[in-house]
Amino acid sequence: MLTAAYSMFNRRHFLKHMAGLSLMAFPAFRFLQGIQAFAKELKKDNKSLIILWMSGGPPTIDLWDMKPGQPTGGEFKPKPTSASGIQISELMPKIADQMKHLSIIRSLSTTEGDHQRGRVLMHTAHSPSPIVNYPSIGSLVSSQLTAKEVALPGFISIGRPADGPGFLGMNYAPFTVQNAGQPPDNIRAPEVLAHEDAEKEQRILRRRRLFLAVEDGFTEAKHGEAASAHGDIYNKAFKLVASKEGKVFCVEVDLGGWDLHQGVFPALKNQRLPTLDKAMGTLVKDLVVRGLWKNTVVLWLGEFGRTPRINPNAGRDHWARCWSVVVGGGGLKGGIAYGSTDSDGTSVKDNPVSVGDLFATVYKGMGLDPALQIRDNLGRPMKIAEGNPIKELV
Repeated sequence: MLTAAYSMFNRRHFLKHMAGLSLMAFPAFRFLQGIQAFAKELKKDNKSLIILWMSGGPPTIDLWDMKPGQPTGGEFKPKPTSASGIQISELMPKIADQMKHLSIIRSLSTTEGDHQRGRVLMHTAHSPSPIVNYPSIGSLVSSQLTAKEVALPGFISIGRPADGPGFLGMNYAPFTVQNAGQPPDNIRAPEVLAHEDAEKEQRILRRRRLFLAVEDGFTEAKHGEAASAHGDIYNKAFKLVASKEGKVFCVEVDLGGWDLHQGVFPALKNQRLPTLDKAMGTLVKDLVVRGLWKNTVVLWLGEFGRTPRINPNAGRDHWARCWSVVVGGGGLKGGIAYGSTDSDGTSVKDNPVSVGDLFATVYKGMGLDPALQIRDNLGRPMKIAEGNPIKELV
């Protein structure tokens, strides 16, 4: 993308390029690679975030924290990488070449082993709450970095809807591109308005004036934040249709298919890892080559890991006690494997990391103060990250 994450690029080029990405089996990652073509137009003076979300819960013991020779070790061999002393799966050679730019956190320990609860936790750093609807990391980043007047949403999700803005409000909700091979609906004026661009823009403006007249009456009758948010969203919609440029500060790309309760090894070998390796390895390489790595933070994760024990169906089940995530870019150091698990991968051995520590590290890498306070829906102050940055990584 920013490559998705962080960019100022020409809106018409963006839509044109997005329409031509249907040739890839996994268009979400192809979408990322496609936007790279506009690297010269990317905004370079602020940090941005790319979230690579592995929906279903990836078996990180088979990717980033291998246990060769152990009963839990699985079928794959570890492979040396460009980072001294770090080995990862042999099925990820492109990522291995880029490991000097990335760091693995091998000692993450979380508390949610259910898909939906784990998804909420790993998007917000909070377990689901009946009282507070916490914002996702993408929405929070968007709220801190996106100028209010920008038409294109500051947070875009590709593949499936990302978790939402919570108490931050709908201005920071993700804009979802479900099919990256086609432009989203309703982002340009209908052709019936006019055949010439100039006439079309004039008709759009007239429609906007009519809308604002109606909106004023709505606001007078419905005072408060709801009326204001309603107007803001529709104004952004008009700008998106009529404007020529936009900026994106966070993109989440969903690659599903990781809920591997059976047949984990053939699924990884033939499906998941070839796609992940090509996409993630190429993404990191391109960002580095184009001089964008120092401004783009990449976060790879899912809702939890999977059991070291291989079940009777040759699969791995849900496991939150100890697992791995990968970070890199921005102000984060690369080529580090932080923390470790014991010999068979069943427990954290040293340097345990909480999800709050992970989020604090990511924010620090983006230049955001983890101690920054925002107010929840009850008006109570809270830090954007209830944890401490990993000093070895920032």
